[in-house]
Amino acid sequence: MSGAIAAIDVGTNSTNLLVVDAHDRILARRYASTRLGEGLTATGRLGDPGIERTISAIEAHARTAREFGAGTITVVGTAACRRAGNTDDLARGVASTGLSLEVLSERDEARLSFAGALSGLGALDLPTLVVDIGGGSTEYSVGVREAEQWASIPFGAVLSTEAHFDSDPPRPEDLTNLIGAVADDLEELGRSMPALASPGRVVGVAGSIVTIAAVELGLPDFDESVLHGMELTRSAAEDVFRTLATESLADRSLNPGLPASRADIIVAGCCILVATMRRLRLDSITVSTRGLPDGAVRRGRLGP
Repeated sequence: MSGAIAAIDVGTNSTNLLVVDAHDRILARRYASTRLGEGLTATGRLGDPGIERTISAIEAHARTAREFGAGTITVVGTAACRRAGNTDDLARGVASTGLSLEVLSERDEARLSFAGALSGLGALDLPTLVVDIGGGSTEYSVGVREAEQWASIPFGAVLSTEAHFDSDPPRPEDLTNLIGAVADDLEELGRSMPALASPGRVVGVAGSIVTIAAVELGLPDFDESVLHGMELTRSAAEDVFRTLATESLADRSLNPGLPASRADIIVAGCCILVATMRRLRLDSITVSTRGLPDGAVRRGRLGP
């Protein structure tokens, strides 16, 4: 196991682990729904329960990483950590586990997500757009071999659910308002980042997009070999959106491919994806089950 390296991605919704060996073969992936960003929209702070859940997940992930022989464990935080006024509270908790928290800038998050998303998809000598729908924000990055341009909008599955929905199922006008708000921000981005309009390939990463693809396929269990590289059409994404958005939480949770831990926030994720595909006129996207943790371990191996 010598030479193994690990990364823990502390997101707004989940805290995820990746361990790879000296040859970059995947030894372990672990996912934990920790909802670090719960209540952040209203308070501007990370709540104690979310911090406690996150620290517990980091402790468990660190044990797993060490069992696989990881000598280096990197912990990176994203949108919730950038936005909260008390991220130092989380950092102290991480330090108590013997690790340290690195809060990524939007630039570094985009670069790592881009590098991770493209792993295993093959090279393409045309610009690739990576769409990363997280719990607290959505990142768009464009490049050929690495991210050359990037931008972020403040819409993610957790925070958008809290800010826009207060009924079960969401009211049609609330769905429309969220889709419109995302589209408006994308229109503004398009003026400063024209490469958004003409990518040679579009890759979608992170939990919302992977879940939408799994629901479209009706997968009873997560299967990376089926999902990684899958082409998700706009028509299919719209179909999943219409189904999930009109169901109550209890009914929605019964859909194969939809984890119970994501059922309450997936509709907002659908809105962000649908708005993106409509506004950018995307006929399809390539699903990637890889992302920020993959980019983080690659950086740990190669250096910045």
